[in-house]
Amino acid sequence: MANTYCKIYLHTVFAVKYKKAQIKPKWESKLHSVIGSLINQSEGQSIIVNGTSDHIHCCFYKKPNVSESELMKLVKAKSSKWINESGYTDHRFSWQKGFGCFSFSESHRNHIYRYIKNQKEHHKVLGFREEYLRLLQSYNIEYDEKYIFRELE
Repeated sequence: MANTYCKIYLHTVFAVKYKKAQIKPKWESKLHSVIGSLINQSEGQSIIVNGTSDHIHCCFYKKPNVSESELMKLVKAKSSKWINESGYTDHRFSWQKGFGCFSFSESHRNHIYRYIKNQKEHHKVLGFREEYLRLLQSYNIEYDEKYIFRELE
C-alpha cells in the first residue's frame, strides 16, 4: 500500500514438543540462522533469534500485511522440517502448538535484544515455564493454565 508506513516490533516464544527431541548445542546456531532467514523471507526483519535446548525466542519487526499467526506457523513448520531432514535428532522433532507473542516499542529494542541474547544465563536460575508465565503476566495477558506450554511433553 502506497503511503503506509509501519514497523511492528515483536518478541515471540515457542517451545519444543518432546523432551527427547531437544535442540543441541552442535546445531543450535544453524537453527537460529534458519529461523531468522525464514522471518526475513516472510517480509519481516529478524533482529535476534536465541534460546535454550527446549525453546526459542525471536525478536523481529514485520509489515502489517503478514499476520503473526501465519508467520509463526511458517517458521515453526519449515524449521522443524529442516531439523528432521538434517537428521539432527534421533526422534521426530516438532514444536508445541501455539506461541507467545509480545509487542514492544523502538525504545525497548535494546532491552529485548539483551534479554534474548542472555537466555542461557537467564535459564540457569529460571525454568522456561516460569519465564513464560512471567511474560504473560507482565503483558497482562489472560491465559488458561491447561494451554500453557508443558515442559514434560
